[in-house]
Amino acid sequence: MSASNPISVTLIAVAVLACVGGSGGTRDTARANRSDSAAGTLASTSGPGDSAKLPANHDGRIPVLEYHVIEGTKNSLYTRTPESFKDDLEDVYKRGYRPITIAQLLDKDFSDVPAGMSPVVFVFDDASPSQFRYIQGADGKLTIDPTSAVGMWLDFAKSHPGWKNRATFCMLNGASAGHNFFGDSPKWEGQKKDWRFQKVKWLADNGFELCDHTVWHARLDKFSDAVIQQQIGANALAIDSAAPGYKIRTMALPYGIWPKNKQLAWEGTWTDPKTKQTRNYKFDAVLEVAGGPTKSPYDPAFNPHSINRVQAVGNDIHKTLDQLDSSKSRFVK
Repeated sequence: MSASNPISVTLIAVAVLACVGGSGGTRDTARANRSDSAAGTLASTSGPGDSAKLPANHDGRIPVLEYHVIEGTKNSLYTRTPESFKDDLEDVYKRGYRPITIAQLLDKDFSDVPAGMSPVVFVFDDASPSQFRYIQGADGKLTIDPTSAVGMWLDFAKSHPGWKNRATFCMLNGASAGHNFFGDSPKWEGQKKDWRFQKVKWLADNGFELCDHTVWHARLDKFSDAVIQQQIGANALAIDSAAPGYKIRTMALPYGIWPKNKQLAWEGTWTDPKTKQTRNYKFDAVLEVAGGPTKSPYDPAFNPHSINRVQAVGNDIHKTLDQLDSSKSRFVK
């Protein structure tokens, strides 16, 4: 499925300037020539967690941050205000963290993190329009809404050297209230159904990771093995329809609740009863809903099928980062 409206020159320019990796990504010359401030000396507004360069600690913990809706004027369990989201970006950057994806964590690929710095994973659950929103101009052209999470990410990268397009999007493709590949009706923040696949492919083409989160956020302990595999397999098939050939490596548990047959969370088979098309899925990682910063992939106790996360609730992220700094227990490349 493809969108009926072409991407504008504005969108292309934003993607080119902001993207520094991923298939189709390009780094502009000016930015390539700028050094990453945290690889040398951090900003002069140093706090307790700041350091110019930390000693390597490959056994330390890695914060995997979990976001849902990014909008409004008040933080709640599943909502982060844009201002708080921007503050989170500034906080991790100032402390010397740089973003990677879950796939990179699994591969022990820390090439996007300068020596003496730390990886952080941003994970966006549920595919709400607030995470990735288009604006359609009078001429029909589409641009990324700068007030959506993706728009704010791209804007942040312009002024923060070394901040790449590395985050993991755990998506739904059939939930209510617009949680369907970032919006399936104009009543949900003006997003049109035929823009959905275009957004998913843009993420894949520009360095972000695509992750399975079931079709409509099913609580997996309440359903049969057949329904569980349908929820996961059908969503994987939809992701493949938007980004053909994309290898999904990560699955996030809705509500953090496991199915009775745990293995079905990462491996199973589903056949579409209408088309008879079979989808086999086998994921390398399963994300919990909470649990604190995750173990290092170098830690013998690291379990990729149970990766803990830190929810973006209240001041939890800031407190977690403070604790990692004070205990000197953060992963450092």
